[in-house]
Amino acid sequence: MVTTPAPSHVARNALVILAVIACGGVLYALAGILTPLALAMFMVVLIDGFARVLEQYLPAITKRTALPLAVTLTLLLFVASAFVIADNATAFVSQLVAYTPRLNNLIAQIAHLVGVTVEPTVADLIRRLNPSHYLGDIAQGLQGFAADAFFILIYLGFMLASRRNFERKVVGLFPNRDERREALEAFRRIRDGVEQYVWVQTVTGLAIAIASWIAMAVIGLDNAIFWAFLIFIASYIPVIGGVIGVLAPPVFALIQFPSFWPAVILLAVLQVIQFVVGNIILPRMQGDSLNMDPVVVLLSLAFWGVIWGLAGMFLSTPLTVMAMIILAQFPGTRGVAILLSADGEPWKQKSKSTSRANSTRA
Repeated sequence: MVTTPAPSHVARNALVILAVIACGGVLYALAGILTPLALAMFMVVLIDGFARVLEQYLPAITKRTALPLAVTLTLLLFVASAFVIADNATAFVSQLVAYTPRLNNLIAQIAHLVGVTVEPTVADLIRRLNPSHYLGDIAQGLQGFAADAFFILIYLGFMLASRRNFERKVVGLFPNRDERREALEAFRRIRDGVEQYVWVQTVTGLAIAIASWIAMAVIGLDNAIFWAFLIFIASYIPVIGGVIGVLAPPVFALIQFPSFWPAVILLAVLQVIQFVVGNIILPRMQGDSLNMDPVVVLLSLAFWGVIWGLAGMFLSTPLTVMAMIILAQFPGTRGVAILLSADGEPWKQKSKSTSRANSTRA
């Protein structure tokens, strides 16, 4: 009887690396199809969690009415957010036109500092940049965004409609009771990890946005609500989102105020707010819920940003959490999951999710 030798660790790791590269190529090639699908799946998880929160804290809400109410409130929230952005963006553009003399003076000062003899104006810069050349790309991008939003809603509707048959599909996929239990446990861990991540980012983002709005209102910066809302949205992008969000208002303060000091003070205050929330409040709230190495968070941000652009950056942490939990279920890929985790125990959330599920049943 001829037995085939077991593959070595080097060959197994090489196969895993090749599989990751192949999966990355497929994800990049099918970005137009998979990105709306991933965003719809993310929204399904959020709506499902929102429905359970409504059912838990509002006794008048039944299990049958919780999901439609959660869908309605979520859509209204997105519509209200789009309205706030559109309304404040119009006011921002009109004020930017009014600040053209101040912007010309600021460009002249910067040109003098760097040793440019001929001081350009805003009109000169616009003429050199030739924005009409980019109008086609902008229009194409807006068209693509509208198409993605349409497909996200289509995917979302079908996923919510087929949600009731999920347990039946799991039974068909895993006839064995132990395998079924492990699959449901992995799904609960993914769900809990995504919900905890969104909850933490929402609370910390609100804290940064409210504190930043107070600072901008005290300084007297125009459109403080608009800037605070953008800071809140940017906080959902890990690592770099909050940093970029708090840099934009000081730049606009340079245009609005005749002195540099309001921009310097605002920059210092916003950076202190970002540092306190990001390094003190966020780690205490997050705890071991994600169990991801900080370097992995940064690398996943870069990886998914290259693969799927801005949507990939927004989904980078939930997607990596999902990949880590799935890889931890199989002995051949458990080593990769250990490398992705923060403490070398990617299955650490098991007891937490199990106790939460048991308390929910009770």
